[in-house]
Amino acid sequence: MKKNIFIFLWLCTGLYALGAKLPTLTEKAQISVLTCSSGDVLYTAFGHTAFRVQDTSLGIDVVYNYGTFDFDQPNFYLNFAKGKLIYSLSRRSFEGFLYGYELEKRWVKEQLLNLSQQETNALFALFEKDYRPENRDYAYDPLFNNCSTITGDILKDRLGSDVVFHDTHLKQLYTFRQLVHQYIDSNTWGAFGIDLAFGGITDKTATLRQHMFLPYYAMDQLDNASIKGEPLVLRERSILDYADIRYRSHFLTTPLFWFLAVLLFVSVITYIDIKHNSRSRWLDFALFFSSGMAGLIVMLLWFATNHKVTELNFNFLWLLPLNLLVSFALLRAKEQPVWLGIYVKMALGLMVMAIIIWIIGIQIISPLNIVLMLVLATRYLFLLKMAKA
Repeated sequence: MKKNIFIFLWLCTGLYALGAKLPTLTEKAQISVLTCSSGDVLYTAFGHTAFRVQDTSLGIDVVYNYGTFDFDQPNFYLNFAKGKLIYSLSRRSFEGFLYGYELEKRWVKEQLLNLSQQETNALFALFEKDYRPENRDYAYDPLFNNCSTITGDILKDRLGSDVVFHDTHLKQLYTFRQLVHQYIDSNTWGAFGIDLAFGGITDKTATLRQHMFLPYYAMDQLDNASIKGEPLVLRERSILDYADIRYRSHFLTTPLFWFLAVLLFVSVITYIDIKHNSRSRWLDFALFFSSGMAGLIVMLLWFATNHKVTELNFNFLWLLPLNLLVSFALLRAKEQPVWLGIYVKMALGLMVMAIIIWIIGIQIISPLNIVLMLVLATRYLFLLKMAKA
């Protein structure tokens, strides 16, 4: 009775973090990996992974969640943009953890790990060490250091060479971008933003371990792993059984629909300009300003942040940051500037260069970006025609 009271106080107040002795798990203790299905908003589109520790003899049933973040953190969005997003390890009761997924109707599967009592206590001690206030925060990366990659890292780091990840279940290895698109349809605003921001580094083939940044792949990998020659997973069960949810959009709200509408609109206005031998300054300003701003953001994400996924991003070649300055010049000028013809030729040349980079596979360009290229090219060619007139 006294032991159970101590365990209760330990769970509620974090006595271990204050220096109290960590309880030793009994032979009945089990550690499992929980995999949660994807949700219908972008930050839940890839699913989730967490550890569960349970010991019926001690009354312990807690979940260690390395994927905890808080939108209300100071400077959350600024830190996210700078690539300095801090995630934390949280600890809560299993029932409390499960409650949110029950509300969202997302399935949860559990893989019971084949561990000895000594290995179970070693992992338990690691979780509690990581949960100390000075240790629980870490620098999050969506591809290289998230709640799912940490699963493989912890098992390998704590259990060492006893754990072997096999690759016989994979027919092929994919690039990071291909893996992302397996869970987010290309014709969504989330996928458009990801493809625009992700650089060529995400078009490299991911290793076996790197595939584990996706919880579904991590779950499959654990099923195809061994410890001391035996299966790492003793058994698997469904805790919550719901249908898969995919992050999708209706066509009328998709970027393809709106980008095609913009292309049609720009084409019509350009045709009218040609007919009347005029130039719609407001249209040029809008196109040059928006593309220049997007190009500036792309460059800043590569050169001025800590994001790994935005490295080698050549989208700025067709989303020219210089277009920002040109947009104001075109808005003020009643007559077309004499230098604009040379600038437009340069812009078209860089656009061709971006397409070449795509063709040879240095960086994959989203088909949605091709539509936007056509929008800009339509206006560039018109301005070039006007310069020659």
